[in-house]
Amino acid sequence: MQVTEQDQYIEVGIGKERYALRINDIHEIIKMQDITEIPNSKPYVKGVINLRGKIVPIISLRNRFDLPEEAYTKSTRIVVVNQADEMVGIVVDRVNQVTSFSDIQPPPERIGSVNGSYFTGIGRTDNGLVSLLKLDQVLHE
Repeated sequence: MQVTEQDQYIEVGIGKERYALRINDIHEIIKMQDITEIPNSKPYVKGVINLRGKIVPIISLRNRFDLPEEAYTKSTRIVVVNQADEMVGIVVDRVNQVTSFSDIQPPPERIGSVNGSYFTGIGRTDNGLVSLLKLDQVLHE
């Protein structure tokens, strides 16, 4: 079976949890940089960065999933995704690898303390299960 780009994902980590984003949705992955805060924004919106002249909003996946914020490390990355003709950056603790899944199951209603509507499914790898993020739900209320 040939794996197409459609079937490939980038696996990212938040704490011990593993999540995946479709490779087609990703614009680029950059190192952590200074984020300019925006007053009165939603709690999960960290602020904005200037990415080669484009203003890109940055959200915290930790905050989105009601996990405590942690200090950024040298592994912290901003995954810049294309969503509805806009670029949005998502802060993750680390980027693990490019992967594909032989088996994807529908998501349960809740995954731990996180609402299942944030996920399109659960992918199975040799190293365990990975939650596939549903970007439009994660990025918007």
